Amino acid sequence: MYVADSRASTSAHDAVRPPAGRRRAAVAPTVLALGTVSLVTDISSEMVTAVLPLYLVSGLGLSPLGFGLLDGVYNGFSALVRLVGGHFADRGGGRHKWVAGLGYGISAVCKPLLLVAHSLTPIGIVLAADRTGKGLRTAPRDALISLSSTPATRGRAFGVHRAMDTAGALLGPLAAFLILRATVDGYDAVFTVSFCVAVLGVLVLVLFVPGGRGAAAAGQRPTLRAAFGLLRRRDLRRITVCALLLGLATVSDSFVYLLLQRRLGVPDRWFALLPLGTAAAFLLLAMPLGRLADRVGRWTVFLVGHGALLAGYGLLLGSWHGTALPWLVLALHGCFYAATDGVLMAAASDSVPEALRSSGLAVVQTGQALTRFACSLLFGAAWTAWGDRAALAGAAVALVGCVAFALTLRPKGVVGA
Repeated sequence: MYVADSRASTSAHDAVRPPAGRRRAAVAPTVLALGTVSLVTDISSEMVTAVLPLYLVSGLGLSPLGFGLLDGVYNGFSALVRLVGGHFADRGGGRHKWVAGLGYGISAVCKPLLLVAHSLTPIGIVLAADRTGKGLRTAPRDALISLSSTPATRGRAFGVHRAMDTAGALLGPLAAFLILRATVDGYDAVFTVSFCVAVLGVLVLVLFVPGGRGAAAAGQRPTLRAAFGLLRRRDLRRITVCALLLGLATVSDSFVYLLLQRRLGVPDRWFALLPLGTAAAFLLLAMPLGRLADRVGRWTVFLVGHGALLAGYGLLLGSWHGTALPWLVLALHGCFYAATDGVLMAAASDSVPEALRSSGLAVVQTGQALTRFACSLLFGAAWTAWGDRAALAGAAVALVGCVAFALTLRPKGVVGA
């Protein structure tokens, strides 16, 4: 691999073509540059994510229902603006870098605002603004990755990006843990350092990710109506429906960590380290599973990933309390993300034309985020009403049904399926 040179490429389309006489790299420079941006940004965002559940539940005394509402906002609000970000990125033939940069910038500004928000409403507003930034940047970023790769190597390209992204997710909770142990006002220090790191991520994007305007496909105007019209394509419609159903049964990461903490009695000071297990497994498996998806079928790997998540639910519901329990649950949780996150975008990219790539991926991401928002609300309500184990048992049953349905509805025409 080599360092991305922003002066060597001027557009996402150029990034896929290596200079004459140069050997083609394993992944395009654009993928490496975006991976670096995501690595730095994830250090910032995961520092906050690692401490937020405990800060809200133990520090501010929110109920599981109140936390479910906020968690739903945190993970689902971005769905409302992903389509907007995807549309603006496609319109005019490729403003992907600048729309993504706006999203990264908004999220960076939100970090210090958490220092002055101490109740449910202002925290909800700040989290919604932060997720607005994530919603704006996600589809343009993934469009840049897919446009910089060939159809046969998209799984690997997304795997490399997700691995670099997850390296940041691995370092973020570790940084939060060290800050909490070293400072008196730990949460304030975490939010301040998180802001500084987020600004660094924006600078890396501006300086090293190729920009420019790509060429729009002749005769196809990138409108929101055209983006939703993509759902008339059978394979993309099936991918979207399956992603929606499976999202309804995907319990939020924060709830998984809270369940694991209660099951094992993990002290509060160690809570921020739980996401490290998920991130480590994700980091190790993202690239090999991305390459495997290119070879044996993206949908196959995608569904196997949900099988890993189901196995994690089973371990949390069982009576076994061995010392290996947290390692197995977090490893399965990371395997789930490695087999689904980038693989889903690679599968969807195969069914979306270049001129609407950002908008088309946003349609899938929006649907998935909305259903995960609904899952957080329902899970928080079920936990409050019936307890954590009953809520998780319901989620496991729903996941079994959704996986069975997805097996029958799987797309037929995507690469490797």
